[in-house]
Amino acid sequence: MSGSEGAREPLGPGLGASALGVGLGRRRRRRWFGAGAAVVGLLLLGTGVAGWVVYAKLDGNITPDEAAAAELARYAKERPTALVKDAQNVLLIGSDSRAGDGNSAYGRDSGTERSDTTILLHLSAGRRSATAVSIPRDLMVDVPACRRPDGSRSAPTFAMFNYSFQTGGSACTIRTVEKLTDIRIDHHVVVDFHGFKKMVDALDGVEVCLKEPIRDKAARLRLPAGRVTLDGEQALGYVRARKTLGDGSDTDRMDRQQRFLGALVNKAQSNDVLLNPVKLYPVLDAATSSLTTDPDLASLRGLYELVRGLRDIPTEQVRFLTVPRESYVYNANRDQLVEPAAERLFERLRTDAPVAVTGKSPEEEGKPEKSAKPGNSTSSESPDHDKYTSPSPSEPSFEGNTAGDHTCA
Repeated sequence: MSGSEGAREPLGPGLGASALGVGLGRRRRRRWFGAGAAVVGLLLLGTGVAGWVVYAKLDGNITPDEAAAAELARYAKERPTALVKDAQNVLLIGSDSRAGDGNSAYGRDSGTERSDTTILLHLSAGRRSATAVSIPRDLMVDVPACRRPDGSRSAPTFAMFNYSFQTGGSACTIRTVEKLTDIRIDHHVVVDFHGFKKMVDALDGVEVCLKEPIRDKAARLRLPAGRVTLDGEQALGYVRARKTLGDGSDTDRMDRQQRFLGALVNKAQSNDVLLNPVKLYPVLDAATSSLTTDPDLASLRGLYELVRGLRDIPTEQVRFLTVPRESYVYNANRDQLVEPAAERLFERLRTDAPVAVTGKSPEEEGKPEKSAKPGNSTSSESPDHDKYTSPSPSEPSFEGNTAGDHTCA
């Protein structure tokens, strides 16, 4: 997440959520997503009145984003059409907001807020696989006219991607992504700093493997090399840091965020969490209380209906990558899409075609990127593409990783 400062009070009607950011495989058959186990957890937690109280508490935690729904309805005719029945596209939105419980510690509230972490999560029909695509905040894109906090409307403009959230909240971000990709966004989820920390702490921390010690004053990190279990505060610093970790770029930070999310998924789905009501309830409470979602998802039933088929997705079929991009031709500190690689990726997501990812070889790990940045399409003849999946020679593959990767191999 970004270390940039700035936040504002919740956006006005029609803008959608302006909250609050991230930010959302030991065995092949290990199950990826544990939210579907909510029913089991609730049964374990109790029956009758006690069980209903627990259900009502968790169900009431989720904030429905009615404003975004209203704004998107205004533009219903211009939105893309879903091409594949049962496939789902969920936009996970984070921000650098300091508004909200516990978030003011991360900087002053200067009255602005940007989309700090945005991930397009594609869930295949039949729930055979899941693909999470990071969209860089500095990517230059066409942002449509959007409703501002004061009720006025901005003019269409060509700007950095995170300008869309700053200008018009989640509704503007969704419309920008749809314009960029021609992919219909079915649902969206927004989470804040405090919610992210609570989720990690409820899991008793998440393990990562560090090649070198970290000393980052800005991110409040002082960690040894090797296997380290990060608590919520440390995890937040780890995914947000950029100045002293790696090459200091968003490229490195997004790779780190993706690998951390894979580790978090593995921890959340483990049996010692899913089958232990004492641990499961705090996880569910932290997860639901940190969410602002579209109205259809804003209930335990809504979430369960979305994820119930995900329990059997092997972690090797949960893929993380970054949209193919390179330095913007007019400003090296900005990004632009790499074509035709980006369109190939978007087309595969639109049509629910498999997306193959290929990881770096051990010799490449830790080396700076060349002209192409992570997520750029690569040849499917890549010598290590079998690490994750085996596309046919005619299919493109993209640099990325899976939830089955071990951060500490």
